Amino acid sequence: TYEPLHPFIAFVAILCIAIGGGAAGALNMWWDADIDGLMERTRQRPIPSGKVSLEEARGLGFTLSGFAVLVLGLATNWLAASLLAFTIFFYVVIYTIWLKRATPQNIVVGGAAGAFPPIIGWVAATGSVSLESVLMFLLIFMWTPPHFWALALFTRSDYYNASVPMLTVTHGCRSTRNHILVYTVILVSVSVFMAFTSFFGPLFIITALILNGLFLSGAIKIWRRNRDTCIKNNFQAERKFFKLSLFYLFAHFGAILMDNCLQRLGIWGWL
Repeated sequence: TYEPLHPFIAFVAILCIAIGGGAAGALNMWWDADIDGLMERTRQRPIPSGKVSLEEARGLGFTLSGFAVLVLGLATNWLAASLLAFTIFFYVVIYTIWLKRATPQNIVVGGAAGAFPPIIGWVAATGSVSLESVLMFLLIFMWTPPHFWALALFTRSDYYNASVPMLTVTHGCRSTRNHILVYTVILVSVSVFMAFTSFFGPLFIITALILNGLFLSGAIKIWRRNRDTCIKNNFQAERKFFKLSLFYLFAHFGAILMDNCLQRLGIWGWL
């Protein structure tokens, strides 16, 4: 058991985690400005489009990073602040500076950075890490590869032109589709396991079962394409899967939030 955070402190914690994410994004765009300008998907970002200079982006990123970590530590606890600092470091140094241009497994390992926020929030609220927070981490961690590889399939030429060793460039579309299916099966397993633990409620169970059926079906449709098709404008299935992946994660965490709100209000007592 633990004492719930004061609503204002909870708001500050969420805000600091969001600012930390924005800071990491600014530093990512500062370091990747050279390749962002070569890719159609990113060439309109602030630095390649000339709206922000490299120095401004770097300064903003470091300033916001320090602010977010310091305020989170003062508002909640220093373990949460340390995890936020480590997450920013992991995203900028381990993923952006090192892995992204070094290995086709960049998004697999680097995806951990995007999966840390639930653990940071949990530690901010409780002062410790728990199984529930680790499960939420795993949900995002296993979701990231199929989500991003679907995007990488229909933006393959961008990564090829920028010499980024994305899986679609180094191993081709057939291998990428195989990887999407494998990671989707693992993701579905994690989600279904979460649904039947005591922390996650009825709304999460319903959401997980429906969305995992749709998500697995989409991955199978991509996998069943019987040749190494990488022709531009021939990625309708991948585009649909990518859009579904955005809703997939949003709906899972929305269900967690609603379940806990309804439980506190006693509405789930009739089940």
